[in-house]
Amino acid sequence: MQVVRGIPTQADEPAVLTIGNFDGVHRGHQALLKLLTDKAHAMGLPAVVLTFEPHPREYFAPAEAPARLASLREKLLLLQASSVDRVHVCRFDATFAAQPAQGFIDDILVRGLDVRHLFIGDDFCFGARRQGDFAMLQEAGRAHGFGVESMTTLSVEGERVSSSAVRDALAEGDLEHAARLLGRAYSIAGRVVHGDKLGRQLGFPTANVQLKHRRPALSGVFAVSVEGLGAQDVGGVANIGVRPTATDVPRPRLEVHLFDWQQECYGAHLRVHFLHKLRDERKFESLDALKTQIRHDADAARAWLAGNPIRPRPSTPMAAKAERTPRHG
Repeated sequence: MQVVRGIPTQADEPAVLTIGNFDGVHRGHQALLKLLTDKAHAMGLPAVVLTFEPHPREYFAPAEAPARLASLREKLLLLQASSVDRVHVCRFDATFAAQPAQGFIDDILVRGLDVRHLFIGDDFCFGARRQGDFAMLQEAGRAHGFGVESMTTLSVEGERVSSSAVRDALAEGDLEHAARLLGRAYSIAGRVVHGDKLGRQLGFPTANVQLKHRRPALSGVFAVSVEGLGAQDVGGVANIGVRPTATDVPRPRLEVHLFDWQQECYGAHLRVHFLHKLRDERKFESLDALKTQIRHDADAARAWLAGNPIRPRPSTPMAAKAERTPRHG
């Protein structure tokens, strides 16, 4: 899959396109991407996604923006796993936000991407002050010779599938509900970095998975499976939060104690699949009390995993690699 930063002035080839943030690539996104790739295959054209970085809500109201379900890297891997051919990552800044809706159509859809068919969600708006809508795209399609389709919202068991619904389920610790909406267990991927070695001092060494500047969508202690250490996932117990007993760090950390794993894994890129919530994070009166609780958590996670064996993962986006191409303006 090609990853292109920005939009070219003039497209090299026509495309079948969809547009969106695709945070989490949930089952609604997956249904839209299936329409995209099927149409692209039928037309003999590449399946192309246009997405934004940062999320528009992060640009307009950073303090009120919701937690991301996936980093940009994770989103790209999930899009590749959905058989997308090319992704354009468009920087959402003041210039882009001020672009008129007609300019978006002329400069991006027509000249920059040479769209021959466009799929959008039923709530898609575009251009300055969100003045562009589905009717405007249909009119543009008739004028420039491209088809436009809107996909209605997908429902699962009567509930509208959305990134907000996934966030709500994760915030409530209902991982089973989140998995139904996502079509898979919720996961976070990152590189293992050095920490303060407190877990090792307590007898439970942890892999510290880098979150960078990300605000996670969930917190607490979980039974997990960890991908990226070999052919088989490794079970473990994870804490994601601010560690109020030990250091009360200002930014959340993701720390995973891997069961029956003795090797160092610094620098490894892991994906942590959150399978079952054990408890909320809380402050203990001492490190000894924390150590006792960690032992209970590890035992509880082992017991849960014993009753819910980790299934082999025949194909995952972890191993996918995106081919990056030069930036455009």
